[in-house]
Amino acid sequence: MGRRTLSTSTPVRITAAVLLGAVAVVGLRLWVMEPLTVSSDSMEPTVMQGSTVLVSRWQPPPVGADPGQLVVFRSPEDGHSMLKRVVAVAGQTVAVQDGVLYVDGVAVREPYVDHGHVDGTFFGRLRVPADHVFVLGDNREFSTDSRDFGPVPLEAVIGAVLWTG
Repeated sequence: MGRRTLSTSTPVRITAAVLLGAVAVVGLRLWVMEPLTVSSDSMEPTVMQGSTVLVSRWQPPPVGADPGQLVVFRSPEDGHSMLKRVVAVAGQTVAVQDGVLYVDGVAVREPYVDHGHVDGTFFGRLRVPADHVFVLGDNREFSTDSRDFGPVPLEAVIGAVLWTG
């Protein structure tokens, strides 16, 4: 039996495979999904500060911007990424009366909100404009959200949250 020798093309193939893998990882992160670390307590107890979420960038808005969906978007105030829950979409009216969310005049059941800390909270009735969503944090007492900066344009939505951990 003869000896096997390392071909000079083997290092080239290994380098090409490593580069292809790196390009695939970067491509996945830019265009398909991205892990983000949550730096705020505004979504507690649903998503705890310091948790990592996996955000789908695959489908552009308005897909994934449905009521109840967690989304990441660019803040209208400073452009930083924010994580909030979509509570109303274009054409719907939204209001908060004594801490209770109303969409189109109907109280929304929100088991993830601690209503004991948000009673006495009011937000006037507002119709969500076309191509916008109204977002709120689950930790309403400490959340900066659409009550502060208004409805979020769909073009600012980066993606929908696929997984929280």
